[in-house]
Amino acid sequence: MRHGEFRHRRLVQVYDAECPWGPDDDFFRAVVDETPGARVLDLGCGTGRLTVALAAGGHTVTGVDPACASLAAARAKPGGERVTWIEGTSALLPDQAFEVAVLTSHVAQFFVDDAEWARTLADLRRALVPGGRLVFDARDPADRRWERWNPVDSQRRITLPDGGEVRAWTEVTGVRDDAVSFTHHYHFADDEELLSSATLRFRTEAQLRDSLGAAGFTVDRIHGGWHREPVGQGDGEFLVIAQASRLAPVA
Repeated sequence: MRHGEFRHRRLVQVYDAECPWGPDDDFFRAVVDETPGARVLDLGCGTGRLTVALAAGGHTVTGVDPACASLAAARAKPGGERVTWIEGTSALLPDQAFEVAVLTSHVAQFFVDDAEWARTLADLRRALVPGGRLVFDARDPADRRWERWNPVDSQRRITLPDGGEVRAWTEVTGVRDDAVSFTHHYHFADDEELLSSATLRFRTEAQLRDSLGAAGFTVDRIHGGWHREPVGQGDGEFLVIAQASRLAPVA
């Protein structure tokens, strides 16, 4: 199954258990909070961990995701009623409706094709007010994170809310240029095994800057880690903060 963690009810529960609040959430919340009471877009919001927290912090938040199983989990979270949830993609975004847009949990890397990434950035530019900010994370290809996605290094046990345990591991199935394909294996206590596959694009800093500039964004800064370290000295990340130009991008 492609992207099973977001589309399969049982795997959505596993994803939520495996991905509790962390330093990435602290980073995004701190950046968003620099604009008090903002209208915030969380594109690719998943199960809404950060989305709900931003709404609780006084922001007016819209969460958008194409996976209905993830959105169902998000809506059911305490405080989920404070968020406007939309099942779909960036194509549905209204014009100039947000002061801040975030893409978290490496959502930006799921746009493997350059044309799809360009369309998404154009939609985000359109949805932000002039001067609005776009904040997202992407793994630094220089960190070569995918080399740790193997059955030995990626072995983990995930405890579910009901106390059940899931054994999981990840294996890379292909590397082509800067796109990495992989499969997550999940083995449940009742012996059911579910597989979830995906492909991520590892763009360089220069590629990210070029694509943002072409879409009408100005890069404010790029950090290398969740504590705002320089690139290459943090967590193997690109944490990008960009601003929507006050002028329309040149076609």
